[in-house]
Amino acid sequence: MPALSVSSLSKTYRTGLLRRASVQALNGISLEVDEGAIFGLLGPNGAGKTTLVKILLGLVHPTSGTARLFDRPAGSPAARHRIGFVPENHRFPGFFTATQTLHAYGRLADVPRTERNQRIPQLLKRLNLDGRGDTKVKTFSKGMLQRLGLAQALLNEPDLLFLDEPTGGVDPVGRRAIRDIVLTLQDEGKTIFLNSHLLSEVEKVCTQIAILRDGTLVRQGSVDELTAVERVYDLVATPIPDTLLETSDLPLDPSPDGASVEADLTQYRVRADDRTTLNAVLDRLREADVEIESITPLRKSLEDYFIDVVDSST
Repeated sequence: MPALSVSSLSKTYRTGLLRRASVQALNGISLEVDEGAIFGLLGPNGAGKTTLVKILLGLVHPTSGTARLFDRPAGSPAARHRIGFVPENHRFPGFFTATQTLHAYGRLADVPRTERNQRIPQLLKRLNLDGRGDTKVKTFSKGMLQRLGLAQALLNEPDLLFLDEPTGGVDPVGRRAIRDIVLTLQDEGKTIFLNSHLLSEVEKVCTQIAILRDGTLVRQGSVDELTAVERVYDLVATPIPDTLLETSDLPLDPSPDGASVEADLTQYRVRADDRTTLNAVLDRLREADVEIESITPLRKSLEDYFIDVVDSST
């Protein structure tokens, strides 16, 4: 059973004075997110990401199609009981302390006081806010507010956590701390739904991604699957003799990224249509006494792949 599934999901907003105009925010989206995955939802502004998240949280009703969390209708009490949510911009009362804030949100989530008394100190310590429980929230930095937001989202011990731009406006040290927390939560079996424009962060943590464009799902898969450049490999080896490099039937060239890697190693690029061709190239190199350090599939950055997708007219 997936943690999250949507089928033929569409949402049309009515606009204008007499609500005669319409905007198609989502157009027949279908996707699934496995339990224990870190899922990244990507797309340019206006792609429909916020609408999809609102439907999954039960804040907006779809025009057609279905959305389910742990096989329960999105927005139902049974589904909401198993989720936590960290919005992009928190609106915590500045005059509350961190502990008071967590108690207030814990009451809204129906977490009993005895459980709150136990969990709140544990969460503050876990999120590097130990000793800040009696500090007014208005004095918190952006990174501290994000960690406090994670603490409130974890109070009800959710199985599925929605994070909306969790590292937006946070310095590199804070981003690293939040990223480590997310990875730890995955190790505990929690499912993470991440909505972010920081593609470098998504690339580091997500096991699955989906890209929306104009309300339509245009790509879905793992980061490795989507960013791989088909049948092109980066090879690091001891220098290859020029006579071998100049052989016309050897699909091997110096790397355009630069020649030297270390004092005795050089980077090359191999183009091989299949595994047999790749191994034949490696065999010829070994016969020429070339020592191979590594060979890895060439990949685009997620940012380059994303731009190619959203700029494509097909």
